[in-house]
Amino acid sequence: MAVAAVAVAAVAVALVSCSVSYKFNGASIDYSKTKTIQIADFPIRSSYVWAPMASIFNNELKDIFANNTRLIQVRNNGDLKIEGEITQYSQRNKAVTAEGTSAQAELSMTVNVRFTNNANHNEDFERQFTATTSFETTQSFTAVQEELVTQMVEDITDQIFNATVANW
Repeated sequence: MAVAAVAVAAVAVALVSCSVSYKFNGASIDYSKTKTIQIADFPIRSSYVWAPMASIFNNELKDIFANNTRLIQVRNNGDLKIEGEITQYSQRNKAVTAEGTSAQAELSMTVNVRFTNNANHNEDFERQFTATTSFETTQSFTAVQEELVTQMVEDITDQIFNATVANW
């Protein structure tokens, strides 16, 4: 009987002293040390510009952290800080028809990110993230541009999320 009581007590102590947290969104955040995140608006610094791109990117970046973490977004002095700029947005021909005209084009977007983890500065970095997508030139670029930019923004914000809080 005493052995069973000791075993139950040992298991109880082990359960209280250890906590394992599994997140299906991939975030691995120690919420006892990291409670807030500061996400600056990213300006467009590219020579080629599509004005709605900045707001699409900035909203998606904030949304991915709001929807997949318990971090509180603050304007200043965040435990985590993400800032940067959209440095490149370009379109180039990818495939040519037999007549010598463009059959397919590729759209590309690059974002420079500076990440600061005030709880662990060993995780700080400055890095570029890029996404590309292609479209048939039989489609009007203005008709597909928003969809293509949205796809690239989702890709880049996923990359940023994984690099900053998922530790992948």
